[in-house]
Amino acid sequence: MLAAPPFNILSNLERVDDAIDANAAIAHEILTTGLASFGLALEPRDPALDWRNCATTSDMDKARTTIRQFYRDWSQEGSSERQASYDPVMQDVAKEFSKVNDKSTIRILVPGAGLGRLVFELCKMGYDVEGNEISYHQLIASSWVLNNTEKPDQFQLYPFAFEFSNLINRQHQLRHVGIPDVYPAAALDAASAGMKVHACERMNMTAADFLVHYGDPSNQETFDAVTTVFFIDTAPNIVRYVEVIRYCLKTGGVWINVGPLLWHGAERSLAHKPDSSQDESGSEKGGIEQPGGVELSEEEVLLLVERMGFKIEKHEYHTEGVGYISNADSMLQNLYRVSHWVARKS
Repeated sequence: MLAAPPFNILSNLERVDDAIDANAAIAHEILTTGLASFGLALEPRDPALDWRNCATTSDMDKARTTIRQFYRDWSQEGSSERQASYDPVMQDVAKEFSKVNDKSTIRILVPGAGLGRLVFELCKMGYDVEGNEISYHQLIASSWVLNNTEKPDQFQLYPFAFEFSNLINRQHQLRHVGIPDVYPAAALDAASAGMKVHACERMNMTAADFLVHYGDPSNQETFDAVTTVFFIDTAPNIVRYVEVIRYCLKTGGVWINVGPLLWHGAERSLAHKPDSSQDESGSEKGGIEQPGGVELSEEEVLLLVERMGFKIEKHEYHTEGVGYISNADSMLQNLYRVSHWVARKS
């Protein structure tokens, strides 16, 4: 019965397979450019350099999440999520440095940069922007979209192909979007008109543990602003995040934050072994995997930030709710009441 009209379950499953194939084509493009950047062949002859069949279940989950992230960061349909998350940051940055004539002299750090859209947007505004990301899945994908795509809507993405629950109709599962919504190279060229420094020379990404890299003396008091979007709740130890952000900010610099407090460290701590605070050499870890996590409330986070050398100059909630890779047509809507605040290093 279900194989026949009007249900057509088998036919629908074939359409889902086609959608997954379209997403796989994007993944293959990212893989090809990623391998080239590491000097690896698509079909290596040297067994020592054979990267195939090494992916773990965690790798596969991260890859799927990364592909879906393009919906939020690089599709027209994801613009509402970007407006709610990125626009407040860009507005604060514009206000803070409105009297600076040469914006390229202002250095901004974006920890947890993901697929690089906020880095891209701030760079278009004229600033010298550095994104930081520890996930190689995200780093390779961001490099691909920024450096290797050739036109808007070059690829068709099916962000909800794996969603079989809470569907009003099958079309909502099989909805596709074009990525990227803009051609990054052309947009950066246009934004560089009349500027002293081309946008491509003002945009940088670091592949590193945020705490280790920006807690290094070479980064002390380097940045005029730090912008964190859906980032601080990734901290297993929020105290260390605040310490390092203060360390790499110039005196008088601003920290702009937008996001919820979905503490990732709670799940991470349950998965760790008892001796996970040490690396293979037996030394204490100094990065994001170090122990000491605690899940604070919003009120406690703000008190901590002020106690550790900042002054909160602005604080508000987005009471209307903000989605994160959310299917607006789904019967289930997960929305965050994100906090938005600006703190200045004293």
